[in-house]
Amino acid sequence: MPAPIDEQQVKALLSKVPYPGFSRDIVSFGVVRGVTLGDEISVQLVIATNDTGVAAELRSRVVEALAQLPGKPLVKVLVDVQAPVQSGAQGPVSIPGVRHVIAVASGKGGVGKSTVSANLAAALAAKGLKVGLCDCDLYGPSMALMFGATERPMADEEGRILPVERHGVKLMSMGLLLEEDSPAVLRGPMVTRYTQQFLRNVLWNDGGDLDILILDLPPGTGDIQLTIVQTVPLAGAVIVTTPQEVALIDARKAVSMFEKTNVPILGILENMSGFVAPDGSRHEIFGSGGGEREAARLGVPFLGALPLDPALRIAADAGMPLVLTNQDSPTVVVIREVAANLASLVC
Repeated sequence: MPAPIDEQQVKALLSKVPYPGFSRDIVSFGVVRGVTLGDEISVQLVIATNDTGVAAELRSRVVEALAQLPGKPLVKVLVDVQAPVQSGAQGPVSIPGVRHVIAVASGKGGVGKSTVSANLAAALAAKGLKVGLCDCDLYGPSMALMFGATERPMADEEGRILPVERHGVKLMSMGLLLEEDSPAVLRGPMVTRYTQQFLRNVLWNDGGDLDILILDLPPGTGDIQLTIVQTVPLAGAVIVTTPQEVALIDARKAVSMFEKTNVPILGILENMSGFVAPDGSRHEIFGSGGGEREAARLGVPFLGALPLDPALRIAADAGMPLVLTNQDSPTVVVIREVAANLASLVC
């Protein structure tokens, strides 16, 4: 009697199925939205295309790939065909009123990516640039808290969302739409739709075109990231990591995703890079130099190293990015230098 089939086996075979017309497989392309195991194997696919033949070809390829499973189980392929973001558009389409879009990403959670995003946005705005910040982490939004914003966004007469403005930064976050303790319970297709709403139905250029829109991405390489890299022309991506290997492993995956989708890597920023105690002694709590070594290995810029600074956390909890409160802090000096470098690279 063959061993039970698990989801990992199914996805391993699906990861060998190329999307019609592309070299990328349907798993990394974000097409596979669900696998259900039972008397039969059900695979849920979501595609955006005007080509009616793509769905039939995908069904055929998936059934052929899963025929390799032991016992040759019955396979059912469900394909949800959606219209492209813009009919007839090929590839990423610019966001109206936004000159440059920078994604801030990480391979794993807990590395301080949102704190970095908030402070970079505030530092760029302090330089006199028109800056927007889109909190793309729909499940764990934090930008409303970090910017001290509590009001609900309004809409104009055409139904476009007016972003909240704090500290010179135009802000949109799921945290502005939900009650404090309410979770965002969303499945794949809804996640894609909300992401597109945040990017394209927000009047980012209310009061003038933005110089830079920063996208604070959720950790990993899932639906939200793939939606963005496939539909928005990014000026580049900043990868945030901590020095230890467990974070660097996932940072490499984020770098690989952007490289495969032809998004420039603006650099790697190492966070929590040592803690300086009140007595002046330095403690490498998460190791040291991992981000710089990884940047050299990958051949991408190393943007700098931020210490494990309690002031960053205190400022974030108080709704005021640290770059706006303590200009002499060594942490703030690094953030301002990184912001200046990014501005020179993209503007």
